[in-house]
Amino acid sequence: MSFIQTLKLKSKIVVGDIFGGVNSAIITLPQALAFGVATGFGAGAGIWGAIILCFAAGLLGPRVPIVSGTTGPVAIVIASMMLALGNNMQAAVTVLLCAALVQLFASLTNVPNLVKYIPYPVISGFMNGVGIIIIILQLNPLLGHKAMPSTVSTILNLHQSIHTLNHSALFIGIITLLIVFFTPKAVNKIIPSQIIALIFCTWLSVKTGLNIERINEVSVAFPHLVTPYFDIKRIIDYLPYIFTVAVVFSAESMLTGLVTDSLTKKRHNPKLLLAAQGLGNMLCALTGSLGGTAATMRTVAAINAGATTKICAVVNPVLLLVLLFKCSGFVAQIPLAVLAAILIKIGYDIIDVKLLKVLKYAPKDDLYVLILVFLLTVFYNLIFAVGAGITLAALLYAKRVADKAKLVHKSVYDEEIMELERVLEKDYKHKIRVVHISGQFFFGSATQLISKFEDMLGTKHLILNYESDDLLDISAIFALEDIILRLQSQEVQIILVIKNEQVLKQLQDHKIVSQIGEKQVFYKELDAIDYAKEQLKIYQHSDK
Repeated sequence: MSFIQTLKLKSKIVVGDIFGGVNSAIITLPQALAFGVATGFGAGAGIWGAIILCFAAGLLGPRVPIVSGTTGPVAIVIASMMLALGNNMQAAVTVLLCAALVQLFASLTNVPNLVKYIPYPVISGFMNGVGIIIIILQLNPLLGHKAMPSTVSTILNLHQSIHTLNHSALFIGIITLLIVFFTPKAVNKIIPSQIIALIFCTWLSVKTGLNIERINEVSVAFPHLVTPYFDIKRIIDYLPYIFTVAVVFSAESMLTGLVTDSLTKKRHNPKLLLAAQGLGNMLCALTGSLGGTAATMRTVAAINAGATTKICAVVNPVLLLVLLFKCSGFVAQIPLAVLAAILIKIGYDIIDVKLLKVLKYAPKDDLYVLILVFLLTVFYNLIFAVGAGITLAALLYAKRVADKAKLVHKSVYDEEIMELERVLEKDYKHKIRVVHISGQFFFGSATQLISKFEDMLGTKHLILNYESDDLLDISAIFALEDIILRLQSQEVQIILVIKNEQVLKQLQDHKIVSQIGEKQVFYKELDAIDYAKEQLKIYQHSDK
């Protein structure tokens, strides 16, 4: 490639990153303001958090274009935390700082690689729940009232809120909803509908002199250092909030990383991503700004606009900084009902519409997981919902695998053994039988298989053939030991066929091999059958 071609390619990359940064910043502005107000941190903290986190995480993070800031799930968790802490800002800063430190610690482990194993129904149920929470919590601000602390309280008081609604707030909120939902896609690609609604509806509310609640004040001064609590007892009390925030911060960042890889056809370093997010959130916490995570919606917008590197994550906060200083007077006039309507659209966008369309075709197990996570997310606790969903999904998966595990009985027939069968026709305990364990032998299947060995206690020589290459878990090992003890108590001789050396080593380490006898462990089934025949001959001869 010539120098001129290289220069053109680099110029194209830079231009794409600039457009990506500008496009994502336009989307970030109304969301940062709305989330700042919704969490109780304030609109200014929302903007400054988006600036600080996006710049720090973009500069220190992977080379791929990832735009960071507060998102729906983060806002819901922080709003719940602020309510539980009695709107104590110093306590909130302590929680966010400790959560960022947990992120940093997690980046040194293999935790970032585990997010890919979270089942899709868990993710979908969680995101659908978050979307519904955002919509429900914004109903009161849309009607001109203060937001309720929970979905349950909002629903219970909705009738009263409707009867005492502020008609001006509802009017401007409905216009905002119409703009964000029905702006043509062609226009939306050029100027996001959220920024159109924000500008137009704020201008309209000012020109018509509507008597509604507004942001009123946005600090343009650089954030100052906020001292967290250093009391160990307090920090221990805050641990549930710390881990809840850290999990949401980290999980959404990892998911955004996977989406970015899919769109850019590149691979990012998940540990570096998590470390950069942790450092960015530390800076946000220490400045009293709103922390966040890698934001999927803004990242996708940046990539679709042409971003290919992390330059876009630097352009984004620079533009936000300019807008903050140049437009702070306008921002102060933004009605809260307008922000509520924008958040309702964000909540709707979070809902997994794609899955809802095919819900009736989904397997029942997936439906159970999705519904459980959704209901717990909306009406109880987000992190508990995810934990319960993962647990249920794992148990249902274990059941499916266990159901596939079965015993296949094969009697050994040749001329010699058939003659022997005639002699021992009435004495089934002298029969040679080969039992294949088909499927994975683990804690789920072990308890099912163990009872099935009761049907073969008449066998004299049982050849147990484990065909899988999967290692045994401790439950399976104990179950196998129990099977051997049961059959040996019935004077049934156990012969093992193990084809995997690692599985064999497991059985040696747990003394299973020594319990059976090393000479009765084989690699090939035919060798085991020959050995059983010899043993049967010896038994017959000694019996005579």
